[in-house]
Amino acid sequence: MARESGLSRAARQARTRGLLVATARRLFLRDGYHATTLDRVAEAAGFSKGAVYSNFATKDDLCQTVIDQVRAEQVGAVIEAIGGEGSAEDRLAVFDAWAERTIGDPGWTLLEAEFAIHATRRDPDLRDRVAEGGRHWVQALAALLEEEAGRRSLVLPLRPDELAEALLSLGIGLGLRRAVDPTLSSHALTDVIRLFLSPELNARVENARE
Repeated sequence: MARESGLSRAARQARTRGLLVATARRLFLRDGYHATTLDRVAEAAGFSKGAVYSNFATKDDLCQTVIDQVRAEQVGAVIEAIGGEGSAEDRLAVFDAWAERTIGDPGWTLLEAEFAIHATRRDPDLRDRVAEGGRHWVQALAALLEEEAGRRSLVLPLRPDELAEALLSLGIGLGLRRAVDPTLSSHALTDVIRLFLSPELNARVENARE
């Protein structure tokens, strides 16, 4: 790919890295982790394989970068949905729409699962990096649940982090099932959140703690 005049070396490097990540994202989400090679990424992006290695030490590093990017976008979407304006039901409706279109997305869901299995079997350090990504999801969701409970003056039945862990696990399991069977609905996840934030359950929790 020809160098663009007028760009500094740092700008050219950033542009190259951005193009490599965008290309890798498309290929990883379409074909999966194992089927996507650095040679294919380099060729599709219009660079040499050396350009890939000058930006990413390994395919694992490149794939982790792609997954981190997708996760950040989805965490932002969830924060926008649950933490936005409007009534509680309006916010849950926005979240439900996000869940229906996102949970079980074949590209993201199967890439996450494939990469997690690869990391667990291959490298403890890589496994820890994958696990850290899950912890970020839990932290973000726990903060949202705590904020929503405060808005409603409710007491959560579990600690926010415990509840977030349970909901994330439900979402992952539901996502894998929907990737296999797209006819399944995602509404169960929203209904569980609605249940945990219901005044009726809150009253039972308060009575049990007295």
